[in-house]
Order: sequence, then C-alpha cells, then structure tokens
Amino acid sequence: MMSFPQRPLLAALAAAGLLSACALLGDREAQPESAAATPATPAQAQAFLAEYDAQAREIAREAAQAAWVQATYITPDTQALAAKAYERYLAWNSEQALAARRYEGLPLDAASARQLRLLRLSNGVPTDAEQLRELTVLGSRLEAAYGSGRYCPDGEDSCRDLGDLEEVIDHSRDPDALREAWLGWRTVSPPMREDYGRFVELQNVGARELGFADAGEYWRARYDMPADAFADEVERLWAQVEPLYEALHCEVRAQLNEHYGDAVAPATGPIPAHLLGNMWSQQWSNIYPLVAPYPQAQAPDVTSALVAQDYSAEQMVRQAEGFYTDLGMRALPESFYRKSMLVKPRDRDVVCHASAWDIDFAGDVRIKMCIKPDADNLSTIYHELGHIYYDLAYNKQPVIFQSGAHDGFHEAIGDTMVLSMTPDYLASVGLMPAGGRPTEQAVINTQMQMALDKIAFLPFGLLVDKWRWKVFSGEIDAQSYNQGWWDLRQTYQGIAPPVPRSELHFDAGAKYHIPGNTPYMRYFLAHILQFQFYAAMCDAAGYEGPLHQCSFAGSEEAGAKMWALLEAGQSRPWPETLALLTGSPQMDAAAVIRYFQPLLDWLEPRNRARQCGW
Repeated sequence: MMSFPQRPLLAALAAAGLLSACALLGDREAQPESAAATPATPAQAQAFLAEYDAQAREIAREAAQAAWVQATYITPDTQALAAKAYERYLAWNSEQALAARRYEGLPLDAASARQLRLLRLSNGVPTDAEQLRELTVLGSRLEAAYGSGRYCPDGEDSCRDLGDLEEVIDHSRDPDALREAWLGWRTVSPPMREDYGRFVELQNVGARELGFADAGEYWRARYDMPADAFADEVERLWAQVEPLYEALHCEVRAQLNEHYGDAVAPATGPIPAHLLGNMWSQQWSNIYPLVAPYPQAQAPDVTSALVAQDYSAEQMVRQAEGFYTDLGMRALPESFYRKSMLVKPRDRDVVCHASAWDIDFAGDVRIKMCIKPDADNLSTIYHELGHIYYDLAYNKQPVIFQSGAHDGFHEAIGDTMVLSMTPDYLASVGLMPAGGRPTEQAVINTQMQMALDKIAFLPFGLLVDKWRWKVFSGEIDAQSYNQGWWDLRQTYQGIAPPVPRSELHFDAGAKYHIPGNTPYMRYFLAHILQFQFYAAMCDAAGYEGPLHQCSFAGSEEAGAKMWALLEAGQSRPWPETLALLTGSPQMDAAAVIRYFQPLLDWLEPRNRARQCGW
C-alpha cells in the first residue's frame, strides 16, 4: 500500500527540497554583513545548532497542531490558521538554512557536521527575491491546476473530476469508456506545461547556488552518496527485480489479450496503458479478476472475522499495537488513543485519508483514519503504526535527525510488518480458522494479488524521478517532455498510450507528484526495502522455510534489531543504519525474488511458449 503520512515538518521540507510558501519572500538578510564577515568558531556552531533545535520544536509543533485541526475539522477558518502557521515555520526555516552556511568547513564532530549539512540541503531555492517569488507563484499555480482539474467534454454540465474518472478506470471493462476516461484526465495537464518548464529553470538556479549541477543532482545528493552513484544504485536494484516484472507483464498481457482481443490488447509489445485498472498504470490490482490464476480458490476472509467479532476501530488499532509490543516495543502513550481520530465524526468534514502524525518530536503521536472493519483497513493500521513507532523510537534525537534514514525507510517499516500478517499469524489472533495452511492454489492467488500491487509498481516508482532528473539536466528538453516520458514508460514498464501522443500534450503532469514537486524515488526504495527488512527480521526470529510463510510476530530478537534501526533516525548515513538490521550496508532486492518464488515458478511454464518482453 502507499500512504502519504504527515511526517515531521522538518523532514517533509528536506524531502521536497523546495520551501514553496510565499513567506519565503521575507527577510533574506538575517545576518548583518559584519557578523557574516567575522570568522565563526566551532563553539558558535554548537550554540547555533542547540538554539535551532529548541526553536524548531516549538515552531514546528505550532504548525503541526494547526495542520491537525485543519485535517480533522475542515472549515475556511482552520484552513487559514493552518496556512499562516505553516508560513511562519517556512520563513523561519529558510532563515536558519541560510544562517547554517556560516559554519561550513569548521572542525566539528560528525553529528554536528551532519546536522548542518542536512539543514543546508533543506533549502534548495533561489536566493534572489524576484526569482523566489516567481518560483512560489508557479508552484502554487501548478498544484492548483492539478487539484482543480476537470474533464468537460460537453460543457460545464458534463464535467468530471479525477475521482469520477478513476472510478471508470478502476472498475470498467469497456475499452471505449476506459480510453475516454484516460484521455479525459490528460486534458488537465497541457496548460501546466509552460509553467512547469519555468519552474524547472528556477529550481536549477537554487540547486546551482548550493554547488550542484542541477536540481536532479541536488535531489540525489540527499542519499549519503555521490549523486551519480545513487543513480547507478537504483539501476542495480531494478536489474534484480526486472525478470520478475517481465514475467508478470507477460502473463497479464496474455490475459488481457484473451479478454479484449487483438484489436484492443495486442498479444505482443507494450500493454495499452488504459487497460491496467489504474489511471497511471502504476498498480494493477483492480484487474485481478481478469488475471486470477485460480478463480475458485478461496482466499482468507479477514473482513468477515472482524465483522462477526464486532471489532471496533479502537480494538483494531490495539490489535495492531499488540503486534508491535509483542516484538518488545513499548506501548503507545495514553495520549495516542485520546488524541487520534479513529472514526469519521458525524458533525463535521474531515480528511479521511489515513495518515500518521508526530506533533511535537517528543511523544505526541497520532493517526488519522476513518476506520472500517475490513481487511484493508486492518493492514493500513499496521502500516501507519510503523510510522508512529519510528517517530517514537527516534524522538530522543535532535529534531533534524527525526526522520527516516533516507526517505524510503519510513514507508517501508509498516509494510514490513504487514508482510508478517500471514495466515498463521492471523489465526493466532483469532482472525482466521486455526490449523491448516492455504492450498497451493490459494498461495498463488495471494501472490498474484500482491504482485499486481508491489511488483507492477516498481518500474513506475523508478521512472517518475528518472524523467525529472533528465528534465533537470536538460537531457529531456522542454520541447520533448512527452516523448521523454513515454520513452521511459515503454522502456521500464512496457506500456504505451492508447492513442498517439505529441508535444501538444504533457502526460507527466497528469500525475500529482510532477506539478506537486514531490520526490517519488522513496516509493521505489520502500518497495525494495520492506522485503529486505522482512527477510532480516525472519532471520533474527530464527525462521527457516519459504520466505512468504514467515511471521516474525512475537520475536523480541527481531524487534530489537528493528528498534536499533528505528531509534537511529537520520543521525548517520543510511548504509550504517541499514546494517543495524540486515548486517549489510547495501540495499538488496534478492528478498523480493525469494518472497515471490512460488509465483515465479508458476509463471515460468506458462510464459515458456509466449513472446515475452516488448
């Protein structure tokens, strides 16, 4: 699953690499020239970091509290108050990032030097006031254009928004309706194209002021390794999982061809993008009924068990909490249950999208969900508590270190725990009948469902930022945005648009993370890391057997290894943190292949006579 939790504000800004509020147009000369000219000392750097940490806790808490109220009590007033608090935070952080430059190059201990580096990397925007003003205006305009996008084929009375169009893509099997919905959403992005080109230019200005060749290099530099080495690293990880993706692609293409026929879904070449059950073809689980290996095989019915046992929202959360405490982690603070929003209120509008919140960097943690008693919600709770326990584990660190070791870690933790929710585990907590393992057919069905989400996502998770890196560097120029986008989608995903596209279009802009300027590589990395974490915890628990059958539930040995990773936060380079759990400083996708070996073994003979690839 993919969620977008409310991470601590400092970490969120560092991840985005762009402080985009108009408040940044304020005082750019926080230090008098005389102060800036006076050589700084290590003692002054230490004092600066201590003051920064104290102020950050207060001002970020104020912004987080305002954002929480906005999300759980939506009114024009709460939106205005949240925006004002966020502006104050952004303006302050911009000043601090600029001030931190005074202490570069001083002989400092490793932790202090790392704090200054991370603070510096949180502010990759132009220093020129007019350029910054233009950047913030463009950023707001791009995000607004996406958020207000509608497809109106026959005037205002016919308008459909993204939710309406996704409903068609997700569930329809009518190829004409699918094509119209797919094309309809892509009418909202061409007007963004000119603004986006200028937005790229201005981001490059900010990155170059920090000493980077372009904004893509600046984004990659936040991974504790040379930017080019990181690019090579993600290609290495992709090469490990590409054979599994190609086997899945081959089976799905064959089943779509059987269902739709050659005229709609050719038996060879790329798969038409509108047929995969997702507006961006990034996850394919909605077409599972078309590709189910054994339609008659029964899957575990956790939802029925939750309903039959009358599970409340709080009981579901406490069930998930018990999973973590059985690993040796501490109980959630009492305030968690008192302050979280677990059910949808009857008296007001709220944002129901599940998210995890760290309000004060010191233990005020919460989740926001509109919980229903079903299997998907239960898994989501286990996932969100992964964020919460990460927040609790590292809250003794300085604020600047209160984030994942890199941005893929935070998303991977909860999904690691979800992988451990095996039939044996679910039986142990009374949510499945005890005794007996699923049949081989049921296992293949379950693995296919998971692969349509987790494996199908991998190339898309990789290519979104690869496209941006090429745009930032100029390898894909403003006259070839669409060609560059579809070249990457065909190369990595093996998909193609349902109709020819041209440079009159801007199909990359139809994905929120492009106009929203949100880095995407974190999701690719999280999909690799969750399996690597899971395998390491299974090893720590002493498990021997097929990886997909492992549950490390109740293993304090596994929990202790995970806790060591969690409490380190971002205080050290991520390879060192990774080694605390896995014993290796290198990300490795081998566990992905191990986990899906039953599905691979099933796909291999089926694909033998087919022309796989594209």
